[in-house]
Amino acid sequence: MAKSKQSTQLLVGPTPAALIACGDGKEQNIITLAWVGVVNSSPPMVSISVRPNRHSYNMIKKTGEFTVNIPREDQVDIVDGCGTISGRELEKFEHFQLTPVLGSLSNAPMILECPISMECELKHSLDLASHTVFIGQVVSSYVEDGVLNEKGAIDFERCRIVGFCSGNYLRTEPFNLKLGYTLKKKS
Repeated sequence: MAKSKQSTQLLVGPTPAALIACGDGKEQNIITLAWVGVVNSSPPMVSISVRPNRHSYNMIKKTGEFTVNIPREDQVDIVDGCGTISGRELEKFEHFQLTPVLGSLSNAPMILECPISMECELKHSLDLASHTVFIGQVVSSYVEDGVLNEKGAIDFERCRIVGFCSGNYLRTEPFNLKLGYTLKKKS
């Protein structure tokens, strides 16, 4: 099989597109991130990578809390909107008609409409050149009953999560929606 050299950016995906929610007692916000992943199994820990200039960054640093909410492919407009419009400009829960739900954390809400949500307490952070990697311990997980199979495990065909790779949303109709497409639809 012949292979051609590609940029390293293309080789970093695909990854799930996640809605990260946070709050500081005064306000709440949602940021879309594709740089989310499992980093430890016992205790369960996940990482998210956030640019320091993002609105959510200081809320996470201040409270030490965030939630990872995994949306379905039919929520791709919300995923794109939360990733392209700043929380400094509008209240995203209200704008996208999402329901914030507090679980065991004090400030970071889960998103009721997402089929999978994980509450995370910040345990470590690592400042890199462009992003800070926040590592959170998953303290609670919630899964919508309708996406579980007979054995109680997540059935990803029922869930149909949004993937992201090299600026494109995956598993959506129409295929190959580009990052920021919702902003272009409004013009």
